[in-house]
Amino acid sequence: MPQHKSAVKRMRSSLRRRERNRHYTSMMKTAIKHVRSANTKGQGEAALLKAVSLLDSMASKGIIHRNKAANQKSKLTKFVKKLR
Repeated sequence: MPQHKSAVKRMRSSLRRRERNRHYTSMMKTAIKHVRSANTKGQGEAALLKAVSLLDSMASKGIIHRNKAANQKSKLTKFVKKLR
């Protein structure tokens, strides 16, 4: 257990951040799975719009790095373009 007041506060705030990050990371993984499991181009494009929006918001909040968001968006877009 922490011995100082600042360490106690740091522990509380890091726990809150961890919970928030886990929630958003789970949402991101689910959105990516929806895009990857799309069978038609229409389904893929609809899922891609939601995933791109989520990735952008996560990058702006600092949950994931902006380059990671860009890489994910690029990969998902390539995947959707290959669909028929």
